[in-house]
Amino acid sequence: MPATSKYKVIIADDHTLFRQGLKLILEDLENIEVVADVADGQQLIDVTRVINPDLIIMDINMPNINGIEASRILLQENHELKILVVSMYGDEQYYNRVIENGVKGFLLKNADNSELRTAIRLILSGKTYFSQELLLRLIKNRQHDSLISLTLREKEIMQLICEGLSSSEIAEKLFLSERTVENHRANLLDKTGCRNTLSLVIFAFRNNLVDLP
Repeated sequence: MPATSKYKVIIADDHTLFRQGLKLILEDLENIEVVADVADGQQLIDVTRVINPDLIIMDINMPNINGIEASRILLQENHELKILVVSMYGDEQYYNRVIENGVKGFLLKNADNSELRTAIRLILSGKTYFSQELLLRLIKNRQHDSLISLTLREKEIMQLICEGLSSSEIAEKLFLSERTVENHRANLLDKTGCRNTLSLVIFAFRNNLVDLP
């Protein structure tokens, strides 16, 4: 991205004060431009189709079409779309559903400004961000959902994925080709039945496949 360009961001939340507050925070980031803010999922879908933003920051609980359904529709239309969910929900079923849709991150609304900025920076750079508080909630009662067999290399790569490393970073660390790491990642998704990296991270922690950070 050229130095003069800015990332286009859409905010979707049914609370006006939250949208306004979030816009004020993002205005302090010189490479971010909030190009639209909407109050419901249908508006989000309509505006996204026109603007094609670099990032969507959205709530789950919205009128007309909720965030779960809106994210499913938008990500079916554009698998590369980057969505950060910011929500107050405490029920794990909501996290899992939007994660399965393919969102790039999940942040709780009680997060501080620095965590929000970190999440945005990582997601825009092609990575994912998973709230540490949320992760702790998800693995609080760690349990085995299924028994799977992983090779030593797969366990090693799984650990590094859960530590937030990209395929290129894992390849450099383990002296492997990036293609080899991607093949291992694909095998891990297949073995665990997970659809994306965030689902894989949850599965790994809940099934004691990696060490806690």
